[in-house]
Amino acid sequence: MTGRGPERTAARSAVRAATGRLGARVAGLRWADVPSEVRERVSAVLVDAVAVTALGAREPAQRALVEAWDAPAGPAPLFGTGREVAVDAAAWLNATASVRLELDDGHRLAGGHPAAHGFPAVLALAARHRVPGEELCCALLAAYEVAARFGRATRLRPGTHPHGNWGVAGAAAGCARVLGLSATDTATAIDAGGGLPVAGPFVAALDGNPVRDLWMGAANQSGLAAARLAASGTGHPTGVAADALGDLLGTLDPDLLDGGDGWEVLGGYFKQHSSCSFTHAAVDAALDLRDRVDGEVEQVLVEVHSLGAQLDRTSWPTPLAAMFSLPFAVATALRRGRMAPADTSPHALADPATADLARRITVRAAADLDARLPTERPARVTVTTAAGPLVAERPNPVGDAAHHPFTSRDRDRVLGALLGSPDTMADLRTRCAALPTTPDAGEALRALGAAIPVR
Repeated sequence: MTGRGPERTAARSAVRAATGRLGARVAGLRWADVPSEVRERVSAVLVDAVAVTALGAREPAQRALVEAWDAPAGPAPLFGTGREVAVDAAAWLNATASVRLELDDGHRLAGGHPAAHGFPAVLALAARHRVPGEELCCALLAAYEVAARFGRATRLRPGTHPHGNWGVAGAAAGCARVLGLSATDTATAIDAGGGLPVAGPFVAALDGNPVRDLWMGAANQSGLAAARLAASGTGHPTGVAADALGDLLGTLDPDLLDGGDGWEVLGGYFKQHSSCSFTHAAVDAALDLRDRVDGEVEQVLVEVHSLGAQLDRTSWPTPLAAMFSLPFAVATALRRGRMAPADTSPHALADPATADLARRITVRAAADLDARLPTERPARVTVTTAAGPLVAERPNPVGDAAHHPFTSRDRDRVLGALLGSPDTMADLRTRCAALPTTPDAGEALRALGAAIPVR
């Protein structure tokens, strides 16, 4: 539905009104008034975001991108590199690094990754402006809350990848808060962010095209642009997301943008497997079956909801393609007892035994599992040997807010092992916990970046 008909006019008006209320909420945030549970969760998400960004920065592909970028020196840390670069470069490069290994946290009901859409831009901008730590924390919370609400309100057309579209509004909100914009100007920034989506095809991830990682960089860059537009006083909010997200890319429900008083950040999930979240419940089930398998695996049936059924490729030209392949992820779990970054190395991707097992894995959409969306994202795995079939089912991945959610200790265990030092995670957690009391967030962020070992 396009044009200037009454329904479109009403939709734009409703979205504009909702962004106005979101702008007021963001501008009125006071860290002291935020519930302690929410403050602790924001800190946990920040620790997770910095850690997975540093891990992503170690990947050869990310190092090559940073070198080719030739970013000018500046005030913003490029986590995991020991470098400080210009704000825009840090926002884009940290964002791509954060999603490089598919370890970044997400939100099941938003259908993607609110923090990755906005945290890199907020952190980079805060490193440029001498804002108090409490203001930075409010900005991070604003970025997450607005992004998650736009994610919940948006239903993308089938075949559209969620990176770089609904989350831009969150990046805009967080950057507006760093800049100290008024409620009206913050609403203008959110509105502009809603008009700057990337129309990325999901098949790019299945094909292993790394442009998919750049979409997250574009989201953060667009959030910066939207906030700067609002700061210039030249914005003109029109409820443009009603057309950009709610017509061109899918549908948008304005009532979900600012309805309710809950905190979206409490509904997020953390990841333990280096792969698309649609694979995680199946990987968890495969790991459960691994020790029970007696003899050679003859065949494997992976039944999953329709969102995950498209991840059925049995070839993987790049690490990204492998991370978006259920046959690869399940075969790796059964063979290696994990799905970690090392399992998408060139050597692991070329492993003939993994490829042979993957060819014996069938992925099938199951109506009974589809019916449980979006409350659950279930998977059922059946491994057949000469002794007969073994079956395991999971309602959601381990680590989801609704299924064995991870504690900070769990994340320290997973990410500390990947970083090669549990002490690094303890230091990150201590530094992030101290951010609300620092008078200069920029100085604290540069110290945080310098404290991460470079490898």
